[in-house]
Amino acid sequence: MPTTEKEYNGYLIDQLRLLKRIEAVTKDKEALEVIAFEREFIEQKLYQKPPLLDR
Repeated sequence: MPTTEKEYNGYLIDQLRLLKRIEAVTKDKEALEVIAFEREFIEQKLYQKPPLLDR
C-alpha cells in the first residue's frame, strides 16, 4: 500500500521524537553522537526538496 507524503512525514517526525526522548535520558557521549548523526539523516528526508509529490 503506497504511503502518502503526509503519512511518511508523520513517521519521520515520530522518529525525531523518539531520538529526543532517548537523548534526554542518556549521558553516554558516544550515543549522543550517534543520535545527532541519525537526526541529520531523518531531517534531510523530512525537509527534502522537491517533496515526494513533485517526483
